[in-house]
Amino acid sequence: MVAESDREQWGYAPLERVGPLRFGMSVEEATGAMLTRGFTSDAVAEIGTFGPFKQLRTGFRAADAPFHHADVVAYYVGPMGLTCIAVDALTGPQVTYEGIRLVGRPPSELSDELTAHLVSTDRSVEITPGGDIGSQDLGIMPRAQRAGDVLLTRLVFGRPNDWANTMSDCVPADEMLGHYCVLRA
Repeated sequence: MVAESDREQWGYAPLERVGPLRFGMSVEEATGAMLTRGFTSDAVAEIGTFGPFKQLRTGFRAADAPFHHADVVAYYVGPMGLTCIAVDALTGPQVTYEGIRLVGRPPSELSDELTAHLVSTDRSVEITPGGDIGSQDLGIMPRAQRAGDVLLTRLVFGRPNDWANTMSDCVPADEMLGHYCVLRA
């Protein structure tokens, strides 16, 4: 696990960008943006189709991280480009929104803080399929990730639009079912 002080610090603009990654980017644009931040990438993998469009996945890791590791996973759908971004709870960048640390926290702490923010900004408090607090308006879906005997937040960011009506619709099955673990040893 990477110490909080050693994590790269990223900002989040809901439905627009996560750190250097903007929704709608092509695989090449996302890879270039991550390279400038010191991340290398896996080969692009096809993970399925969405209607007539291919769904692709790319894992990004810090240059000094083991090959089997992914700090950030980017998902793309055909011409829509980058549609979903997942940040690893143990080693991914710390992503902050409105002063709220989103990554690598006990789920209950994030749920409490996120609920207070959503209520204070007159947004709906929503329960994700995994039982956590998320937000369609903000395009975030926290997922629990094991860290030994504890759970920490792995954040999944998405932008529902014409091809996906909800966050659950735009999050690939790899993330919903926890298959992202194949990227780790």
